[in-house]
Formats: sequence, C-alpha cells, structure tokens
Amino acid sequence: MVSLRKNETVSLSKQSSALSQLQFGLGWDPIKKKGLFGGLFGASSSIDLDAGCVLLDKSGNKIDTIWFRKLKSDCGSVVHSGDNLTGEGDGDDEVIRVDLNRLPQNAEYLAFTVNSFRGQTFNDVDNAFCRVVDQAGKELARYQLTEQGSHTGIVIASLRRNNGQWDFTAHGHACRGRTIDDMHSDIVSTVVR
Repeated sequence: MVSLRKNETVSLSKQSSALSQLQFGLGWDPIKKKGLFGGLFGASSSIDLDAGCVLLDKSGNKIDTIWFRKLKSDCGSVVHSGDNLTGEGDGDDEVIRVDLNRLPQNAEYLAFTVNSFRGQTFNDVDNAFCRVVDQAGKELARYQLTEQGSHTGIVIASLRRNNGQWDFTAHGHACRGRTIDDMHSDIVSTVVR
C-alpha cells in the first residue's frame, strides 16, 4: 500500500495486476470537542459529509455525476454505497465502487469529492481519508487529509486513464460548495491536466 501526500500520484496498475474493479473508501470522524462545554454537551457531534464522483472526458466535460441523490451511473459502472449521516464508527463511511471494464471509453477522469450538504466546515472534521482497494480486497493507496478549515468541500482525489493504465492522484483541494454540482469548476481545474 502506498501512502500519498497532497498532489502525489501513483500508478494503480503497478500496484495490482489485471485491475478490473476498484473500491474508493472515504472516511471521517467528527472532531472531539474539548473543554468544559465539550465535556458537558457530549464528546462529539455528528458530521454529515457526502462522497461523490464525477466522470469527465479528456477536456473536462461532465459525463455523469454519482452522489447521494444518484447512487448509480447511467452506464452502471460506478455505484455509491449510500449516504452516511454521522461519520461515526471506524473504517469507510461511504464507498464508491468502479467497474473499470464498464466505464465509457471517453471517461478519462474520475474525480472524487467530499462535501457538506448541511454546510458544516472541515474545522469540525477529523481523520478524513480516501483509500483505494482492488477487486481482491488489497488496499493499493491511501491519502490522509490533514488540512482543516472553513471550507465545505474538497476535491480529495482522482483516477486518470493513462494509456490503458490507471493513475491515482491525491489532491486535497479545498473549495466552497454544499453539493458536488457547486464544486464543478474547482473539480475541472484541479483534475484535468
């Protein structure tokens, strides 16, 4: 498994032979409240973040968007596990599965995002991460997000088709937007190279 830092890229094809399916797990925790009021009113609160995926062609034109309001791509190759409303518990809070063999041929990029529909900021988020697992259950790459701030969205990572291979890039690009559609210009400027 490769642990990535912001703006680093790894070839997933070199990490796993004969890639056919990938699982993108996104996880987070509510930040632990400290001090008298934190202890008095509970150790933590829930954080409702939403994972999403946008399929883009090589020019950055949107092919499809998968998120809590649309859990499956039109082509059936990308499927979202559903909305986690709290961030509680260990492991992946939301999962997006990708069948690489069923992706449309013009899908050059898959951009993965996390945003707060409720408007909660990343100042309230702790332990946010994105990880990639292959069809055999082997974790190929992980990106631990360390930045906090008053933003409501992040272009966390992307997958790029590269001459029949697949490259995964950790972005961690903070942006505004309570929905994945609000973040579209940031997604294109961050992911399309």
